[in-house]
Amino acid sequence: MDIGLVALLVGWMLGAASPGPATLALSSTAMSSGRHPALALAAGITTGSAIWGVTAALGLSTIMLANLWLFEIIRWIGALYLLWLAIQAARRALSPQDLGAERVAKSNQYFRGLMLHLTNPKAVIGWGSVFAIALPPQASQMDVWVTFSYLITASALVFFGYAVVFAHARVATHYRASRRWFDTAFALLFGAASVRFMTLRLDNTVG
Repeated sequence: MDIGLVALLVGWMLGAASPGPATLALSSTAMSSGRHPALALAAGITTGSAIWGVTAALGLSTIMLANLWLFEIIRWIGALYLLWLAIQAARRALSPQDLGAERVAKSNQYFRGLMLHLTNPKAVIGWGSVFAIALPPQASQMDVWVTFSYLITASALVFFGYAVVFAHARVATHYRASRRWFDTAFALLFGAASVRFMTLRLDNTVG
């Protein structure tokens, strides 16, 4: 494998694994509701990432970013969704009983993960940027799709890895012992991510 591709994959995986809406949702769901809901959530997040990747590979992300109103719609939907997640986490933190785990386990985690990533404006920029930077101007369509397959596989390894690791019995035990502290932290982090999306500007994320 080319050393440049290896460096790209490492950087991509580090970016996917860094704290953000997807990893926050995965860790909180895995600890509170177990492995199966977290795996379903990871599948939805991976599908959302794949959709943006295909969009970028087809050149549609460039059109989207050139039309600022499309970007703004995605940005505000994502910000409001993260705010809703912050409120849900705050409600769990304020409750003396663990009222959220059963409800979360029964909800459609795949759809939740899909929407979480489809409303992430940085996913649009990330996929568009990586194709623009990593591939030479003379790259063929085969090069584009091979790069996409490597990157989406790397993303899936990270997201499903989060679901498995944070659902481990020992981690879940620590969560139950300090549930309200964890949920308070998740509420603050989701809230911070929401504010960050609200203040995100296209010209500050490209270049």
